[in-house]
Amino acid sequence: ASAMINRYVGLGNALDATALNAIGAKYLCLLNATELNTIDPNSLKLASLDPSACSQLTKDILYPKAKQAFSDRHNLPAYYELIGPYLGGAPGVDLRALSKDNVNMEVSTLAKLRRDSLMSLTLSEVRGLLGINLGDLVSWQNRSPIREWIQTQKQSELDKLHIGLTGGTQEGYMNIVTPKFQPPSSASLGAVAMTLHLLPALLITFLMMSILS
Repeated sequence: ASAMINRYVGLGNALDATALNAIGAKYLCLLNATELNTIDPNSLKLASLDPSACSQLTKDILYPKAKQAFSDRHNLPAYYELIGPYLGGAPGVDLRALSKDNVNMEVSTLAKLRRDSLMSLTLSEVRGLLGINLGDLVSWQNRSPIREWIQTQKQSELDKLHIGLTGGTQEGYMNIVTPKFQPPSSASLGAVAMTLHLLPALLITFLMMSILS
């Protein structure tokens, strides 16, 4: 399938809506960065795609195209349904804006967001995104990356949700990042080895000077 797609594009054919629908969700993840970048955003209006199972690179390339394609519907309720499959490539700033639109995002979608974008969201922003699905967060609290996001929140704030979330930071505690020490270089190790090798001779010299004095 990948070879056929490469051949199709190599012959100068465009990845328009017809081609994208033929590729479909099954083979979408086979497209490389060069092929993805040739997609006209307007083609996404007529294509039915879901890149949520693809690589992060694929999501990052397709999201801004989808955002441009559906920009004229940004203020309509249907916008979330259109942009939803592409949210895995959305930056935090776009998710924060979306949290004010009562989109009722499913937790499974939240878990597939870009990791850095998810970790940048506050508790109130996640609550705004999930809406009526907030209670479902409990069944995901031990799964990554939801678990890591919960660990950055204060437990006292999580308790205010009244849904039974645990694993947040307790009052009076703080997350401590253990510093990473670089191992000594081969040069420094060599110097230490040379010093140890010469140590007996240096001690003998020191003792002889002490006796003679």
